[in-house]
Amino acid sequence: MAITAQMVKDLREMTGAGPLDCKKALEVNNGDIQKAADWLREKGIAKAAKKLGAGRTMNEGIIGSYIHHDKRMAVIVEVNCETDFVARTDKFQEFARNIAIHIANLTPKYVRREDVPADAVQAEREIQKQRAMNEGKKPENVIEKIVDGRMEKFYEEIVLLEQPFVKDDSKKISDLVSEIVADLGESIQIGRFARFKIGETIDQETESNE
Repeated sequence: MAITAQMVKDLREMTGAGPLDCKKALEVNNGDIQKAADWLREKGIAKAAKKLGAGRTMNEGIIGSYIHHDKRMAVIVEVNCETDFVARTDKFQEFARNIAIHIANLTPKYVRREDVPADAVQAEREIQKQRAMNEGKKPENVIEKIVDGRMEKFYEEIVLLEQPFVKDDSKKISDLVSEIVADLGESIQIGRFARFKIGETIDQETESNE
């Protein structure tokens, strides 16, 4: 059975799990949404995702870092969790370093799409709408669908949580967060980051609004 984007969306709304996890669950369960939801719950992914941003206090954590071998570029990233115990685990610290390495390579500008300024989003949407109109006469609803698709690509290029992981592009950074939450059993979030390169201004420093 073909897995549609709407099916993935419905399962995400039902469970709070990431898109790749939802797609896999639907594939494993031949498109049956209820069975897919049960499968996700059994795997612990849905439970983990619901912990994210659920009003839990995340005042612990570490500053992960990465310095390029030529010493001309570096990244620091704040990753938060609930307890100092989790912050000191090898898995948590490896996760923070992997996020820093990812930022060094894919140069995101924001942690999440909600952090992107509204005027920047509107400007990009206008550019993509004009581009779609210039490609030939199309109905308005078709143009809007084209623009929506290109805006998803826009977010993927600049938003950390929506980027494919540099070490495994079958997963997004948001999926990695869900996985480590499931693994370590408490809420975890990427707070803010900064990327420095000799001769350039800071590419980005962004803070969580949570």
